[in-house]
Amino acid sequence: MDTAEFRRRGKEMVDYVADYLENIEKRQVYPDVEPGYLRSLIPEEAPEQPETYEDVVKDIERVVMPGITHWHSPYFFAYFPTANSFPAILADMLSGAIGCVGFSWAASPACTELETVMLDWLGKMLNLPEEFLAGTKGKGGGVIQGTASEATLVALLAARCRMVKRILSDDPERPEADIISKLVAYSSDQAHSSVERAGLIGGVRMRKIPSDSKFSVRGEALRKVLEEDKAAGLIPFYFCATLGTTPSCAFDYITEIGPICNTEGIWMHIDAAYAGSAFICPEFRPLLDGVEFADSFNFNPHKWLLVNFDCSTMWVKNRTDIIAAFKMDPLYLKHDHQESGLVTDYRHWQIPLGRRFRSLKIWFVFRMYGLRGLQDHIRKHVALAKEFEALVRVDERFQISAEVVLGLVCFRLKGSNDLNEALLKRINSARRIHLVPCQLSGRFVLRFAVCARTTESRHVQEAWAHITQLATELLRQFPQ
Repeated sequence: MDTAEFRRRGKEMVDYVADYLENIEKRQVYPDVEPGYLRSLIPEEAPEQPETYEDVVKDIERVVMPGITHWHSPYFFAYFPTANSFPAILADMLSGAIGCVGFSWAASPACTELETVMLDWLGKMLNLPEEFLAGTKGKGGGVIQGTASEATLVALLAARCRMVKRILSDDPERPEADIISKLVAYSSDQAHSSVERAGLIGGVRMRKIPSDSKFSVRGEALRKVLEEDKAAGLIPFYFCATLGTTPSCAFDYITEIGPICNTEGIWMHIDAAYAGSAFICPEFRPLLDGVEFADSFNFNPHKWLLVNFDCSTMWVKNRTDIIAAFKMDPLYLKHDHQESGLVTDYRHWQIPLGRRFRSLKIWFVFRMYGLRGLQDHIRKHVALAKEFEALVRVDERFQISAEVVLGLVCFRLKGSNDLNEALLKRINSARRIHLVPCQLSGRFVLRFAVCARTTESRHVQEAWAHITQLATELLRQFPQ
């Protein structure tokens, strides 16, 4: 493909993408295929001779689209949102074209510097304490990770390194392996599975703190477990607080937890993967009160802030804590400016070495939407969730299972878990809308998350009419 053909095909692809997104609600939101469907549709081996671009493109609809779950359909209400906007798509195209691998400042200065500034922009939008901003003299700063899972792991490994060094400074003869064997990390029993996975990768034990009736961790619950573990000779070193849990969008009480962590020398990381985007709205910013006690904070603009995947933003109060855990400086990565104190080498802030020019997406989106446009997007989704909640509350056959704070509604039929499992199966088998479940207090619960940028009131109303029709049919067949 030469430049002339690339120009032509690029315009055709933009048209295809625009048509896809413009007409996405006409597609069946959840695919009707069986595992292994794709293998029989394409050859067993790569072609020996080149094929034409037309041959490749015509197979998109034949091979790929039948197996796509359309996350950006306004009838997709599963998981949490994955962000999508035209400015972000265009920025991704430019990032792919530039194709730099920004592991150091010298590898592409703009890649590093735009990221640093964009994380300061976003930090100010969130009204983060100044300690988390890089500025020109700050000790903290922001970095784009691939996912919140990566951010959780990075924070845990940095916390482990900090605690080991702290203990060795007081007891240099103590074996490092003995220290690590006694380290304990903590999270809510409602935390995402990636937090527990971080403990597995980090080689430390993980304890789950019981949540309260609102599925939140209180300070007293954490204190009780810490006292038990310290009495047993263990070393608490890390707590991952969740703001906006995956099952129910619950919020840990970081104003209670934070002071305890600070007193005990425990690293507090805040995972606000979904909910963090809402904190740009003044009415939701109080949900982040207590962030001043944290050592690190993370959320995913690629969920709810119109910046396409992947873009997970993380801030640290003291960047030397992160760098100390990951810094490696082989000769082939050294450059003239790294000792100046004026540049950031983001390879020391993350697990992989390579990194894409992801800050372009933030830059494009923030400039083309503005803070007000982004706030409007968040508020629209919250209003749609409240609309769905009101519909559920009017129907006496159903109940709301958790407080509706942002864009997630947890609901269920009054009755057994089996009844609700049967309802969800019917909903997803019909393939008109897509939902996923969670378990709250031993109950099987359906989650309704407002996800697509293009979701409107009519989609919520249609979804509820569909759910209630299926519920009526189910209850006739299996009366409670």
